[in-house]
Amino acid sequence: MDCTVLIVDDHPSFRASARVLLESEGFNVIGEAVDGASAVSETCRLKPQLVLLDVQLPDIDGFDVAARITGHPDSPAVILVSSRDSSDFGPLVSRSGARGFVPKAELSGERVQELLV
Repeated sequence: MDCTVLIVDDHPSFRASARVLLESEGFNVIGEAVDGASAVSETCRLKPQLVLLDVQLPDIDGFDVAARITGHPDSPAVILVSSRDSSDFGPLVSRSGARGFVPKAELSGERVQELLV
């Protein structure tokens, strides 16, 4: 697998652990972003195949960022992550254009791959 990934999260420790985990499972992490605005600009600049996107960002919420990223042709897949449970977000995940949601504690290459197929 050589899926390119942009990790978006305002916590450096999560970005670092997600990078190690995904790279160890064959993903190619090509960039990181700390907020919604940089997520949108880095997605345009780097053109990743996947954006791993935190729901709670300091400037724009992840649902809005996902809608912006997926709202044009040739957009990458987006998978939302949060320390909260998916039931806290109701229909927001499906409305955002994201492929799905993975709780941060359950992040794995296998869970990501399941949402990409």
